[in-house]
Amino acid sequence: MPMTDLSLGALVFVGFLAIPNLFGIWHAFHRIFPSNQERLIWIGVCIFVPVLGGICYLIFGFRRARKYDPDLDGPDVPGRG
Repeated sequence: MPMTDLSLGALVFVGFLAIPNLFGIWHAFHRIFPSNQERLIWIGVCIFVPVLGGICYLIFGFRRARKYDPDLDGPDVPGRG
């Protein structure tokens, strides 16, 4: 059945293309940005712009995010609390 092989190959290809988007959504959700609006924009770009949104996040947004540090950030950090 050639259709089964084609379907499996297409599924693997689409899954491979979705990895940057899924990582971008996860990473932006769990990091701190200069503002909550920027975080929401990056999550929205990763959701609504397939493939290119995730790639743009990896190139531009990834470096703007930083990990939450309770000693430095305190309880009043945007997106936390």
